[in-house]
Amino acid sequence: MSFADVTCVLCEMELTIRRVKVSTTPDGRVMDLFFITDARELLHTKSRREEAYEKLQSVLGDSVTSCEIESATEDMSSCLQASALLSPLVLEQMFSEVDVIEEQSSRSRSDSRLSVTMDNSLSPAHTLIQIQCGDHKGLLYDIMRTVKDCNIQISYGRFYAGQKGRCEVDLFAVQSDGKKILDQQKQRTMCSRLRTELLRPLRVALVNRGPDAELLVANPVEVSGKGRPLVFYDITLALKNLHRRVFLAEIGRHVVDDREWEVYRVHLGEDDHELSCSVRSKIVDGVTNMLMGWD
Repeated sequence: MSFADVTCVLCEMELTIRRVKVSTTPDGRVMDLFFITDARELLHTKSRREEAYEKLQSVLGDSVTSCEIESATEDMSSCLQASALLSPLVLEQMFSEVDVIEEQSSRSRSDSRLSVTMDNSLSPAHTLIQIQCGDHKGLLYDIMRTVKDCNIQISYGRFYAGQKGRCEVDLFAVQSDGKKILDQQKQRTMCSRLRTELLRPLRVALVNRGPDAELLVANPVEVSGKGRPLVFYDITLALKNLHRRVFLAEIGRHVVDDREWEVYRVHLGEDDHELSCSVRSKIVDGVTNMLMGWD
């Protein structure tokens, strides 16, 4: 049994993990505290809870001492509301615009070249947004959340996945008032935003936090308030494949430069504070590849 197995069950049951506290004691015992919501809004019913118990029990087996599902009290919720502040060094490492520019320059010389253009001459009623980019897990989600956050509506589109992971996307779009996107500044802003979101839909870093190594994964929160789906499951699965132990995990939200981010903080245990550079790179690459769907 692993932590990834539990998150897999919760995801399959459409139980959304909002916050989590995972504690591992020195003798190897684990207490996982999940704050979840039910997409079906049925978790208050006896049958839904029994279904959750049965599926978790089938995964946990004899290793579980107790498994309880109950409504969170105000005290329990408030203890997880305030996440530890991100240090200036972490903010620089994860959210620097310089890194985005360097990554764009690097990718422009590779087969993953990214192009975003807008054209108003090919349709009498719509603006055509054309995107050429490398494929990754959640590509369409990243495009559509960005378009939605910019208050642009998509009438219809076309998606083509070619060889070597190359994708072409055509979107016929209008503004919220139903008109074409004619303003040049709005077009430039839209194209720039799409390039940035497709270059770095997620931020991954491994930093020191006191004596421990801490894995940080950040994804932007939609204007609607929703976070990226299945991030926590992918993180835990990647760490399972890398044979890394989760000592403590927290999910919180932080505002950086007027934008809200959902940040996953995973402590890898006291024995990981002196990880070599090669091992650190392997962890970051392994988690990134899992999140992006890269082999």
